[in-house]
Amino acid sequence: MLRVLFLTVIGLYLLSTLLPQWNIDPLLSILCSIIVLLTFRLAKKFVQILGGVFLAFGAVLLWTSGSEWQQYILAFGPMLDLLTMFTLIPILGIPIKLGRYGEGIQAIIQKRVKTSGHLYMMTSGISYFFSIFMNLATLPMTYYSIRPALGSFPVRNKERFMSRAISRGFAMPLIWAPVTPIVGIVITMTGVSWGSILPYVIPLSILGLGMDWFIGSRQSQPMNLPHVEEESVHETAAAMEAGYAGRPGRVFQILIAISIFNVLVSLAETQFSLPFLILVSLIVIPFAFSWSLILKKGREFGNQLADHFNSFALSMKDQFLIFLSTGFFISAINFSKANDVLYDWIAAFINLAGVEVFLIILPLIPLGLAFLGLHPAVSLALMIEGVNPAAIGISPHILTVAMLSGAVSAFLVGPYNATLGLMSNIIKIDSYKVSNWNMPFAAVYVACVMLYLFILERLL
Repeated sequence: MLRVLFLTVIGLYLLSTLLPQWNIDPLLSILCSIIVLLTFRLAKKFVQILGGVFLAFGAVLLWTSGSEWQQYILAFGPMLDLLTMFTLIPILGIPIKLGRYGEGIQAIIQKRVKTSGHLYMMTSGISYFFSIFMNLATLPMTYYSIRPALGSFPVRNKERFMSRAISRGFAMPLIWAPVTPIVGIVITMTGVSWGSILPYVIPLSILGLGMDWFIGSRQSQPMNLPHVEEESVHETAAAMEAGYAGRPGRVFQILIAISIFNVLVSLAETQFSLPFLILVSLIVIPFAFSWSLILKKGREFGNQLADHFNSFALSMKDQFLIFLSTGFFISAINFSKANDVLYDWIAAFINLAGVEVFLIILPLIPLGLAFLGLHPAVSLALMIEGVNPAAIGISPHILTVAMLSGAVSAFLVGPYNATLGLMSNIIKIDSYKVSNWNMPFAAVYVACVMLYLFILERLL
């Protein structure tokens, strides 16, 4: 039932975006309200509380503004673009699994990596590049591809080693990658184009990766080499078992695919007037299918795609509840004109403290809200309702950088978000401890972001 309802809503939403003249938004709102009712009792307790708070506050705003009863239904629907992207983006991971690229990674480690520092940099780098495509699927794929090789190195806490390398590498491209929901939601709401913010955010992304490599490889240890006879036996066995899938050069196919995908997104953005999130969502399936055809895995792709749509409803019921509840609250803010009050408060603060102070504080907001359980995408959606770049005199590009960098920090240390939650489940360590492992790095990164924003505000 839920699977059919979720797919119907996503399909109708894409249709309403491509054919706005059909005016099916009221039908979407009705279906979204039904989804909220059905998922509320199935969601986790914490999600029920959070979603209930958004629904309650939204209802209060509508009631105090004297809204008609129809508005309570029509307020549902915002943030369907994010849910559509969350549903479709994992499909990009299918050709990576079908291509068995993890075996190529193992081959590179066996041939090239000699110290734990090099292994850390490789783990973080692979997580970085997988993150551009695979989102959360990056975490288990990187871990299970590299963790067996870590046994050959004298690393004191191997799970901390893996957690820090993977989670930090994963977080850094989230500030610019087109498949990242937070990138789509921020550029949609600030009105900038994806291509125009790349010169501002890619340096921050590369800086974060470079800092991670420097910090993570400081205590590098050489590999524990086996005896010559044993090594010869292992090499012979590896050579016998390694086939086409285990060739190291195949990993570079992922980099080529990432480049092609980014070029396609950039071209689509210049040629079509559709929202950025929708453009990316529409490209995902044809691109993943074409990649699978090149791998001669077209039929397997169809089977994996069917499995994805058969199972996604169970895993996404919490996301549907929390994002649709947040969308209801955002609509209520707009219907009740409460966003005008927020604009006035923010303008007053900027007049008192200055633009530079406001920009320095801004990245800390999604970081702080992450410890209350809010997903960075939810935090940014709420923040943008109270921030109008033109009204408060801030460049929309600088505002976009501030919000995205704050979200990246939230992914690194938010103990309740899916990133650390999944990493915690993989390594069987409490999410608070995983958060603490990333805290010093996140603090340094946020400090660099604040300095970067200050410089940008002075230059632009």
